[in-house]
Amino acid sequence: MSHLSSPPPKHKGEHKGHGLPRGSERGSSPRDKDRSVTVSSSVPMPAGGKGSRTNCSHSAPQKTPNRLINEKSPYLLQHAYNPVDWYPWGQEAFDKARKENKPIFLSVGYSTCHWCHMMEEESFQNEEIGRLLSEDFVSVKVDREERPDVDKVYMTFVQATSSGGGWPMSVWLTPNLQPFVGGTYFPPEDGLTRVGFRTVLLRIREQWKQNKKTLLENSQRVTTALLARSEISMGDRQLPPSAATMNSRCFQQLDEGYDEEYGGFAEAPKFPTPVILSFLFSYWLSHRLTQDGSRAQQMALHTLKMMANGGIRDHVGQGFHRYSTDRQWHVPHFEKMLYDQAQLTVAYSQAFQISGDEFYSDVAKGILQYVARNLSHRSGGFYSAEDADSPPERGMRPKEGAFYLWTVKEVQQLLPEHVPGATEPLTSGQLLMKHYGLTEAGNISPSQDPKGELQGQNVLTVRYSLELTAARFGLDVEAVQTLLNTGLEKLFQARKHRPKPHLDSKMLAAWNGLMVSGFAVTGAVLGQERLINYAINGAKFLKRHMFDVASGRLMRTCYAGSGGTVEHSNPPCWGFLEDYTFVVRGLLDLYEASQESAWLEWALRLQDTQDRLFWDSRGGGYFCSEAELGAGLPLRLKDDQDGAEPSANSVSAHNLLRLHGFTGHKDWMDKCVCLLTAFSERMRRVPVALPEMVRALSAHQQTLKQVGGREGPLAGTPGGRRAGAAPGNGERRVGLLGLFLELRSVSVRPRVTVCTGVSAGMSGRLLLCRWRSL
Repeated sequence: MSHLSSPPPKHKGEHKGHGLPRGSERGSSPRDKDRSVTVSSSVPMPAGGKGSRTNCSHSAPQKTPNRLINEKSPYLLQHAYNPVDWYPWGQEAFDKARKENKPIFLSVGYSTCHWCHMMEEESFQNEEIGRLLSEDFVSVKVDREERPDVDKVYMTFVQATSSGGGWPMSVWLTPNLQPFVGGTYFPPEDGLTRVGFRTVLLRIREQWKQNKKTLLENSQRVTTALLARSEISMGDRQLPPSAATMNSRCFQQLDEGYDEEYGGFAEAPKFPTPVILSFLFSYWLSHRLTQDGSRAQQMALHTLKMMANGGIRDHVGQGFHRYSTDRQWHVPHFEKMLYDQAQLTVAYSQAFQISGDEFYSDVAKGILQYVARNLSHRSGGFYSAEDADSPPERGMRPKEGAFYLWTVKEVQQLLPEHVPGATEPLTSGQLLMKHYGLTEAGNISPSQDPKGELQGQNVLTVRYSLELTAARFGLDVEAVQTLLNTGLEKLFQARKHRPKPHLDSKMLAAWNGLMVSGFAVTGAVLGQERLINYAINGAKFLKRHMFDVASGRLMRTCYAGSGGTVEHSNPPCWGFLEDYTFVVRGLLDLYEASQESAWLEWALRLQDTQDRLFWDSRGGGYFCSEAELGAGLPLRLKDDQDGAEPSANSVSAHNLLRLHGFTGHKDWMDKCVCLLTAFSERMRRVPVALPEMVRALSAHQQTLKQVGGREGPLAGTPGGRRAGAAPGNGERRVGLLGLFLELRSVSVRPRVTVCTGVSAGMSGRLLLCRWRSL
């Protein structure tokens, strides 16, 4: 498939610049360039070709482990038997580089990354390359999900000095941690258009010995330029920009890139981008009587429907894959990420609220069914991801998508029963294959399968509506639905016997916070206490296993141990800004769904800790990492792009508004204003890069209109309560609803009322207020 021949470019949002997430990212960069090798460097590199081909022979991994065997990260453990003297990120590696005056080779990836697997197999298992890395460099391996600060800093360098970025990320640093060469995936050998990894290592080794002074000077200049470029500050500005202007510009930019036929934005690879869908729903809510408002609603709903019908959705086991390699949402990159499931279940719940169409609520419930089955620890936490690759059969080499693809023969054998009442001879298998587009030759185009490995393989994708499929064979729609559901269940049971993709059982506080939101919001929308209980158990897990009571700090990670235990690294990896931000959001969503004040009280405490550790008292906004934790890194960044995950600063703006609304704590409103003002220039320049922050800007300015700029609790909080105190269980948010104007009622189960506007104490995520709250 095309995404196996080169990693995709980055797409709107995860990192700065225009380029995408997790083996790709979030922005608009040229799509037609081969990104399998990205090099940014002042070091001369050969063009490659027949004359420079190498013969790096592969050997079986050595049986003696390196020091990564002592780590907890699944990604680092995947490299524990490489013939490379790997170090984890830390002072031991830095001291060695300074003492021996060697450059640092930094390799950053994650455990479910296809191209990370490729480079590990091709280069890091290679004895000759292993000797080069061990003798001439200090080689450091980083799990980007454990250390997002390290990843962001050096990806900023790679994107700023090359045409894109992605994972694995390969960067060479001075002993003082300043970057001077950067790239992504390298093949082991030189090709006609590609520089081999061995050649890169030899050239950098030579330049370090012969031309080190120039390298250091260039590195310092680049670092200085990046410092200036990454500065985000209020400066002389006193107020954030106009919400109406930013909303209009953001919508227009999205409208220009919208795919009318298949939904989504830009060309392939195509990503779900829940933050964009959330913005469109909010835009519709505030412009519902205008043509643009209707357009925004249609764009979001059509995109969600096309995604749900496409191959990016796992129709057999539910949940969504990472992204589509084509415009049609047909052939996905098959890894499944927790953060996608969390955000998409909220998006589909919102779509159900707006449309009343149970198609969307069914998709949301399917996502949560998948998470509960495949990504849940028995103590309540949520795992990070499932890999794209797995062996087609036991003992075979892993291939991308092997777990999810089907041949016509397999389906026919599993579903041989004849369908009574059809207008022509028909089996259950034939009915399912017609509906989901399976063919004898396979439904993956040759352009997506350059090596011819997937001939005869099929991705399930809905080709016809139930009505059309039923009419084609003269059957009732209900009968077709039952037959398809039965067929999918049989495929699901058969798939259990296939070798499963690798499960990344690492648990991250940030993504667990997003998943708490997913269960809480969907449970509230659908009126299902069972789903809210999943959110409660997730929050309890966070407090029990990822929260240090004495310091009030969150831990970034914990890991599934043997026998269902939970393990931690020693010393623990402390939380980053996104951990606090997403957990606070999850707790506020859970408070609104459950009305249990304990969750609001914990959110208040975490927000205090977040302010203490990450707030920029001079420039406004939050840094991504603690000053102490990021000591030695050349940059301390503020995340300024909403992408596969929303920017932590964007979510913080929402959280501050909500907390102010619940408690009347003026400091949080002031911080929200400072934050929005600090990001003013970024929003003015590229509002589409920060749709979640534009939503927060709108919520803030709407709040000022609603309350006339008055201070103090908005509602549901007695004026006599001290600032920061949480409302009791009996003090329901009835008063808050007075700030909303009822738009219409939708007669669906559960009964819901659409409300306009967003008060500072309400999330705006539950676009509709559950009837029981009234």
